[in-house]
Amino acid sequence: MEYYKAQLNQLDEIYSLYSNAINTMETAGIHQWDEIYPDKQILAEDIEKQQMYVGIKDQKIAVCFVLSEECDEEYINGKWNWPDAKFNVIHRLCVNPAFQNQGIAAKTLKYIENLCKSEGYESIRLDCYTLNPYSQKLYNKAGYSVTGYADWRKGRFELREKRLSE
Repeated sequence: MEYYKAQLNQLDEIYSLYSNAINTMETAGIHQWDEIYPDKQILAEDIEKQQMYVGIKDQKIAVCFVLSEECDEEYINGKWNWPDAKFNVIHRLCVNPAFQNQGIAAKTLKYIENLCKSEGYESIRLDCYTLNPYSQKLYNKAGYSVTGYADWRKGRFELREKRLSE
């Protein structure tokens, strides 16, 4: 799979991917995202800030994610294992439903970890919806430990962190 920063001309395809993923999650009883978040404007801002990445497989966007040092103020609730480490935050990791159950999320996490390591980051932080068992399994298997919780409009989220090895 090839990864690169998303371009604004891909916004409609990216928005469609998130919309399809939201519908798939809703069908599975996972009410993590909706028409309010993430909306098209948020995704456009991610692209404009050059923080949105896409993973391409078979000439289609198979996965999207955002990498940024920015995090919500609720991250103060984390009892971070490495509070002084230089960290990056994964936001809005989303696998295209047409590519789910192919190990794409796990491969993408490895790519993110290697990219962050190469850019001098010491740890990665993220939040994971407590009612999304697929995300929880993914992050548990990849070694992201729960350091606290944040409560947002859609419910409770785990704050997670992983140290990037030398």
